[in-house]
Amino acid sequence: MSVLRHERSVLPGFGLTLGFTSFFLCAIVLLPLTALVMKGANMDLARFIDVVTDPRALASYRLSFGAALLAASINLVFGFIVAWVLVRYEFPGRRFVDAIIDMPFALPTAVSGIALTAVFASDGWIGRHLEALGIQVAYTPLGITIALTLIGMPFVVRAIQPALHELPRDVEEASATLGASPAYTFHRVILPALAPAILTGFALAFARGVGEYGSVIFIAGNIPLQTEITPLLIVIRLEEYDYAAAAALGCVMLLISFLMLLTINLLQQWGRRRTHGTGRA
Repeated sequence: MSVLRHERSVLPGFGLTLGFTSFFLCAIVLLPLTALVMKGANMDLARFIDVVTDPRALASYRLSFGAALLAASINLVFGFIVAWVLVRYEFPGRRFVDAIIDMPFALPTAVSGIALTAVFASDGWIGRHLEALGIQVAYTPLGITIALTLIGMPFVVRAIQPALHELPRDVEEASATLGASPAYTFHRVILPALAPAILTGFALAFARGVGEYGSVIFIAGNIPLQTEITPLLIVIRLEEYDYAAAAALGCVMLLISFLMLLTINLLQQWGRRRTHGTGRA
């Protein structure tokens, strides 16, 4: 007589936890997004197209996504350098610098915006010297990019740091032993191993920049067709009690963000497969 034995999971309760996870994600993420889409779908097609293709709306898309993309790209370079310095070198004040990286997480975004305006305004500490050179930062797209760079930097640094910690030093030493130059080792050994973490940090910084509001409105000047971001335009439509138009703009933001993040995730998967394939080879 055979006895059927069922192996118990090391972490029991899979069904319960999966059900809770599904419920939580539906209640917090899917239902609000579905409500947004349904609100925008209540408009007739002609009205929807008119709202989302209005020149003011198109200008806000270009500014919101363009500035977020540029800021994330800047953070990709300088965030990598900061993470590299914090992981690979010991120096006085290292822990203080490491703690300062998280400051944009703790500060209310409005405080960040006010601080940036105080520094880069025409009478600010840095702004007055830049204006003497003919460079205006406050109330321009440049100021918006700086604000998004500030709030996105911690995402890139904190995504790359753990990957750098886990990167074995002996791989670099083996590359150097085989006669590879430091530049070759960096491009062919270090960067491929860190590619998934780098793309993750980029995606997080970009997503945060697209949805940022508080730190931007103070330094942007909010000039229609010039320095007006899409989140602000949505708030303006809400203040006008045009909830359908606000939902339509939100749907466009949601769609573009989803497509761009999907592209970045596909690149991440490609980077992981390429890294694993290189490691097996």
